[in-house]
Amino acid sequence: MPVDTSAPWAGRLARLRGELERARVDALIVSHPPNLRYLTSFHGSAGAVLILPARTLLVVDFRYGVVARAAARISGCEAVIAPVTLDDAIVGAVQESGANRIGVEGQWMPVARFNRLSVQLSTAGPVDVDGGEVCPVLISTERLIERARAVKDDREIATLRDAGRRLALVASQVPALVRAGRTEIEVAADIDQLIREAGFERPAFDTIVASGPNGALPHARPGRRRLAREDGVVLDFGGVYDGYCVDLTRTVELGGAAQEWRRLASAVAEAHQAAIAAVRPGILASAVDAAARDVLVRHGLGDAFGHATGHGLGLEVHEEPRIGRPVADQVELLLEPGMVFTIEPGAYVEGLGGARVEDDVLVTTGGAEVLTRG
Repeated sequence: MPVDTSAPWAGRLARLRGELERARVDALIVSHPPNLRYLTSFHGSAGAVLILPARTLLVVDFRYGVVARAAARISGCEAVIAPVTLDDAIVGAVQESGANRIGVEGQWMPVARFNRLSVQLSTAGPVDVDGGEVCPVLISTERLIERARAVKDDREIATLRDAGRRLALVASQVPALVRAGRTEIEVAADIDQLIREAGFERPAFDTIVASGPNGALPHARPGRRRLAREDGVVLDFGGVYDGYCVDLTRTVELGGAAQEWRRLASAVAEAHQAAIAAVRPGILASAVDAAARDVLVRHGLGDAFGHATGHGLGLEVHEEPRIGRPVADQVELLLEPGMVFTIEPGAYVEGLGGARVEDDVLVTTGGAEVLTRG
């Protein structure tokens, strides 16, 4: 069956081959499941993509034979069903190809597997030292595919727009669930139900419902605490739609919160708007973080905001780009049209509580498109 040239996978594989040339590696073993899906559409619990000089192989075990053959047809690669183990099949294909510098995903491949593959490659056949042949070696690469994934194509953007619209609909129904006397766990369960009713495959992560003083914990787990009239409540939830993740936070006041908490929540909302207004192509991601952080510093809440302003969204709920302060020894990222990420400043004060407001934005040629605005 011919490859659908309107689909994105062939182009993704071609661009990756260009990256491999620049990285001076002959082949690449891709093992991180979201990267497998990005390159071939395959998603399963076990598999690998092997980019060889003249072939691209999708290597799976018997359980995924049918799915892998379907993915291979639409992406233009070859499906290989490993007769014993994935690594045995990979080593055999590498040996047959003659590739010597084999890239691996340094961030994702465990050291034990790296060592095991290295031994298998070094002992898979005799090495003619006098003839100048060399043993294949594994080379750690860093985020070759993740950097490409940071800029979404038209298909991905359409999916994320639809997902954002659906999550905004969920968010519009959430305030009615937040009532004094209900437990955090009860509210979280109802939000998860709304997420599924909105057409999502599943929640993107464990839903956060943090009431009163629990709001001071950025990643609080919902517990049996009952909401009280004087509470502010942080609600952070997301969904997976056609494989892509969206993520949203709202902070709700039950009606009798302290004036100090209201000032904190107001400052966070101001920081959120300032960060969205700062988004445009060509600026450093850290400039968006600075726009939010400067507002909170001005309100005396700089020390209450300890996390980054945002994170990329896509096949994973946390991916590139990171919207945070500059990190030593890391090249700062410039924003490009097609990037999708969260804007989620927050402030957290022990004993008082916290507030966070989060929306998902798409970088456009003119600035930011908010995907989760109701």
